Formats: sequence, C-alpha cells, structure tokens
Amino acid sequence: MQLRTPARYAVGAVLAAMLTAPAMAADYDVRIRRDAWGVPHILGKTDADAAYGLGYAQAEDDFATLRQGTLAARGLLATEQGPSGVESDYMVHLLDVWGVIDRRYQKDLPAEVRAVLEAYAAGVNAYAAKHEAGGGVAPFTGPDLVAGMILSSPNFYGLDGVFRRTMAPAKKAGTASPIVAAELSLETPPTGSNGLAVGPARSADGATRLLVNSHQPFTGPFAWYEAVVESGQGWHVTGGFFPGSPFMLHGHNAHLGWANTVNNPDLADVYTLSINPADPDQYRLDGAWKTLEKRTVQIRVKQADGSLKPVEREVLRSVHGPAVRTDHGVFAVRYSGQDEVRQAQQYFALNKARSLAEWKKAMALQALPSINYVYADEKGNVGYVYNGKFPVRKEGVDWSGIVPGDRSDLIPKALVPFAKIPQLWNPKSGLVFNSNNTPFRASDPADDLKPAAYSKTLGVQANMTNRAWRVLETYGADPSITEAEFDAYKYDLAYSVESDAAKSAQAVAALDVGADAELAAAKALVTSWDRRTDVANRAAALSILTAIAIQGGAPPLTALKQSAAQIKSFYGRIDPQWGEANRIRRGVLDMPVDGGPDVFRAIYGRPGLDGRLAALAGDTYVMFVSWDKAGKLSSRSVHQFGAATLDRASPHYADQTPLFVGMRTKPVLFTEAQLAGHIRRDYRPGE
Repeated sequence: MQLRTPARYAVGAVLAAMLTAPAMAADYDVRIRRDAWGVPHILGKTDADAAYGLGYAQAEDDFATLRQGTLAARGLLATEQGPSGVESDYMVHLLDVWGVIDRRYQKDLPAEVRAVLEAYAAGVNAYAAKHEAGGGVAPFTGPDLVAGMILSSPNFYGLDGVFRRTMAPAKKAGTASPIVAAELSLETPPTGSNGLAVGPARSADGATRLLVNSHQPFTGPFAWYEAVVESGQGWHVTGGFFPGSPFMLHGHNAHLGWANTVNNPDLADVYTLSINPADPDQYRLDGAWKTLEKRTVQIRVKQADGSLKPVEREVLRSVHGPAVRTDHGVFAVRYSGQDEVRQAQQYFALNKARSLAEWKKAMALQALPSINYVYADEKGNVGYVYNGKFPVRKEGVDWSGIVPGDRSDLIPKALVPFAKIPQLWNPKSGLVFNSNNTPFRASDPADDLKPAAYSKTLGVQANMTNRAWRVLETYGADPSITEAEFDAYKYDLAYSVESDAAKSAQAVAALDVGADAELAAAKALVTSWDRRTDVANRAAALSILTAIAIQGGAPPLTALKQSAAQIKSFYGRIDPQWGEANRIRRGVLDMPVDGGPDVFRAIYGRPGLDGRLAALAGDTYVMFVSWDKAGKLSSRSVHQFGAATLDRASPHYADQTPLFVGMRTKPVLFTEAQLAGHIRRDYRPGE
C-alpha cells in the first residue's frame, strides 16, 4: 500500500513545481480605478495585465476568502478549519483533482488562458507580499484556480449530495437518513436564482432586456464580487466574479450578456460493484475480475490545541470513476466534469464572444458540467440553454437509481452534442426565463420546449418553483413590458396560488383546531395571509415559518402550533410585522428587508438568539442590462453589501445595503466615458 501525503499527492506535480520555483518579478501594465462605490475598474494593456490587476483588486477587498479557497483547492482546508474541513479535503483526493491538473493543465489549456490564470494569481501574490498576508499559502498559482473549478463546478448540480447519500450508513427501517434530515433543516432552506430576458417583441419600447439575478450566499467563496475589466486585447466585461475567478461568470460585455441559474439534471451515475469474495479489492466487469486502484491518503486535521493530527482515508477508483467502500457495498460514481480541466477556457471564450455565433461556439466547448444560461444581445436575440455535459446513456435503463457496475456497455463514452441539449432561441413571445425550474417551462406555453423531443436518459428535471410560477403571472402575463414594469416584476414579493407556501396555508385553513383559542387565532392569521412578504405584513412570519415546517414533513397542526409558540416567545405576539423578523445585518446596519424564501425578491435568513432572521443568502448581486432598439447598451446593478467584502473599516463595507434594501440600483460605469468624473482613486498595483 502506498501512502501519499498532501505535499506529495494532493497538490500534484504541476503546483509543486510552481511552489518550489523561484519567484519571478513580472512587469504588468495595468491601472485600477475605484469609483464612488469602490467598484474596481481594471484597465490593462493585455489580457494578462488586466487579470493581474483584477487579482490584486480582489485581494484588497477579500483576501481571506481567496486564501480559504486556495486551501480548499489544495486539500488542506482541515489544517485550518479542523474536522469541518475533512470532507472537502477528502473530495480533493477522491476526485483526483491534482492528478487531473498534472495530466491536463499544460496539455488541454491554451497558453493565453494559462497566462490569464497565472497573471491573476501573480496579482494576488503581489498583494500578499506587500501586506505580508500569505499565511502559509502564497505563492498562489494558476493551477490553484483551476483546481478550485474542478472541485466546485460539479457541486452546482449536486455531486456532493450524491457522494453523501452513497456513503451514508444503511438506513434502519422507519428512519430518515442523516442526509435527508440535513436537507430538511429549517436553517438550510432551498435557495435558487432567476434569469430572464425579453426581446423587442415583448418590450413596450422595442428594447432587449436581461435580468441577472443569481441567489448566492452573502459571504464566502461563492459570494459575488463586482468589477469592470478591460484590456487592449478586446476583453471588456462587467458583472459577477467569484473569489479566485479571473473571469466574469455572468453579466455582460459590449455586445451581449447572460444570466446563470442552477439546474439539476441527473449528471452523475452511481454503480454498484460486484466484489470478489476472495479479494475485496477486485470487482467484476464483463465477466472478468479487475483490480481497484487504491491508495491511502493522509488528511491533516487541526485539533483544539492547535496541533495537526493525520487522519488516513482510503481512496479508490474503478474504470467508472471514483469509488467508495460503505457498510452496504462498494459503489463507483461517474459524473459530468470528471477529468475536465477546460472550465477556464470556456469562461474566457464566453467573456470574449462578440456575437451569438461566437457565444454558441464557446458553449459548444462543453467544459462546464451544468448551469442554465439566459442570453440576450445587442441584435435583439434572446435565448435559454439548459446546459449540461449530458452522457449518451443506454436507452431502457433506469439511470435515476443505482446501476449495475459489471457491464461496460453501461459506462457512457460520449456526450450529447451542444446542439442537441435543451435550448430555446428567439421564441415568438419574446420571453425566456429560468428560476431553477424545469426547462420545459421557459417561455409562453406555445413556445415551450416539448419533453417528447428529448430522451429520458438526459435526466431533465420536471419541477416548478414559486419564482417560476410568478414569472408566468407577471412577465408572462404582460405582452408589452416597460422598463419600470421589468424592474417591478423583478422585485415581486408574492407567492403564487400554485406554490407550496400557498398549499401549506390551505392545509392550515382546513384544520380543525377545536376550542383552542390561541390555535384558532393562529389559524385565522395564516388563512387571511395575502401570500406577500412586504415588511409591514403581519401574517407573513407565522405563515412562512409554518409553511417551511410543513414542507419539511411536519403535520400541519404540529407545524402551526410550534411555529405560533416560537414566534410568540420572541415577539410576545404571533403577528409581528415581517420586517421586525426579517433583517439584513452588516456592520452597524440592522435593517428590515422585504422578501422571503422562494419569492422573486428572495431572502433566506437564519434565526439568531433574538429570534430574528439574519439574511445570509438569496438576492445578492442584481444587474439589469438593456439594449435599446438601436442597440445602445446600458446597465444598472446593486450589491447586497458593497465592494469591500471583508474590510469593516472601508466606507464600501455596507454602502450599497440601503440601496439593496430599498430595491434600487446604481448605474454601471462600463465605458471610459461613463467612468469619467466618477473616479475616486487611480493607482497601479503595489502603489
């Protein structure tokens, strides 16, 4: 048995070479201009120059998150976080993240993409060197950034959940598994995103409009960071970036834009392996025994006293993919994104696309394993793509369950080409949208994609969300949408009569509460609820809490009784104003906020010791993009906090929060002409 330590295995040969190579001083020609909101506008001579400036600027605003993400990508998170980081570190080994980097980083990624990645990392290093902030992680490298993409991108379609369910102990009769229990926790409500575009046929003024409205955590490695990036080589974008991403992930360039939402197709196949009774490391395939690849790795785990304790974990691999040994069998997982290193190439190609044809060519790279795209451009084109690396699976097999692992004909060897995956372009209605719902409800009913046109082996989701229902009831019910209406529908605060929340309220209305006066009052309050989440609403708190409990499996009577008691214990009454309970907190700010779970103005909160919900996810970075009928571009945006993600001393730590709470925006200063007169600081990295 070979024992691999993080230094030898987790980081891989490519990164090890970069970490041991002498640091080289680079001369990058770039300026950073901060506007009145602190948003960085990066202007570089080359693409690499611009990436260097972006890395430096983002390190100024959020270095701690960049550092944490690098630890995670290297499989070293547990060295700092302790036991809570073990699962992430194990996945780095199990998915062979650094083996993929070693095999493919130099070979599969074009030199110009690697130059951008490594320049961004050099910018972070320049900040770390100036502020002596490396913290045992610097130098940061291009492979670190790609490793983070390899590790995280499959989790957007739920790969982490697939492994947790597969590895969970066998359930006892009549009990829920730990995974199900966690998913139903009131503190981890489902989140989502909105993306929507209307073409000239749907706009009152002939404009094309795009809503970029991803729902993300307010802080951490997947919190949005706003920037404008421009180079002399034609890279000019603005929108949302993640910490450690040199590329705009959604927003717009000078010609086109897109919004992303999470989709949930079945992109991971779980195989049960038939193990040789005489050798636990062999499995049957096509009638012959094959040997599992096997190694033992050490994960160093920080202890309460600060010491590091090595924990050994077995890492297995079959021809299908990574494998795990459980108390109920050995299972292998084959998943979309497996052994893929080109995510950065596709992001960069999307950033640089100048037309719909170029954008589709970038999408056809099929390096990104999932995620919906809602598209719009200066020519009036609008479209929706249910993106995924869909394997070509054998027909007639139930791929939603566990598949026999002893047949090679059940191991997909090709992808469905991009042109054949679900997508809708320029429907007659002029409307496309997604709110984490089925792709078969993406426009007016007459324009919708038809399920019969796609193989069931794609595993396409069939669900609807409240937000999707509300799109149909707002944007979908208006054939001539003005700019003001486009904005107003985005900030919709209601639950549809089709929603789970409404059905939960109906279940409460049907209850027989007998002679219990307090329960009768609670029932009457929920029954009278107008299904809205404005801050003045006095029925929302009880109705929403009760609905979450019912959706989590509680009987309606129990949900109502416990929710009423909980609310009364904190507020002294069962009908506090929703804004008293629903808060956004940042620094010294503590403000009431409209919205709630799964409404279009989405706010997800966690209860604090005072019973109030502190917003931690949902609406974050919001962008409105429009091209008038002549093709002239303009955009507006707002961030839930501000440009200074972690710097409490900065004036931009929470300066956008009042705008965000007021459901207002600021102009995006995309061009040099728009930026003129608004620059508050102009400097080069290191100055």
